[in-house]
Amino acid sequence: MIYSVRGKLIHKEPFLAVVECAGVGYACRTTCVTSSQLGEIGTEASLYTYLYVREDNVELFGFYSIQELNCFKMLISVSGVGPKAALSILSDVDPQRFALTVASGDSKVFTKTKGVGPKLAQRIVLELKDKIAKENISAADIKASGNVFVPSGDNCSEAVSALMVLGFSQEEVASAVSKIDPSLEAGEIVKQALKIIGRK
Repeated sequence: MIYSVRGKLIHKEPFLAVVECAGVGYACRTTCVTSSQLGEIGTEASLYTYLYVREDNVELFGFYSIQELNCFKMLISVSGVGPKAALSILSDVDPQRFALTVASGDSKVFTKTKGVGPKLAQRIVLELKDKIAKENISAADIKASGNVFVPSGDNCSEAVSALMVLGFSQEEVASAVSKIDPSLEAGEIVKQALKIIGRK
């Protein structure tokens, strides 16, 4: 498995970036969000990658952040969602909004992406919410080291679920959310939690 690539950006176009590492150019399928984060041709680029293998094809996908990569992996785990559809969705919805959409069950957000109808959008939300639920995560009982408890409440619960969608551990989520005002909107709690986690 190729975890990441880092080198000189030698080509960029919609949904594709080529990064040269030690003389080898790695063509990475990517999102518009990642493309917008990359610099000009000739500058250094670093992408987290996912190697997608099937009988007739092998493709490398690259993402600017580990959160976007985690969202991609969750999307392609949903029946009926292939890599191209996942890239399209993540080009329209950044990782934070994606996580909040799944956590809140607002499937209509995904229907704004071309090729994603109401049924597929609902399936994405249902299947991913089920995966989060299987982790038995709730803001009332999730606990970090040092017996730090997350405040209860709908906004905190939604924020905790959203952060777990992004791939953070229970300990990271609990430690961050416990330091934030629980009366804030879920989206704001997620924003502040990401800043706290990012400082560590």
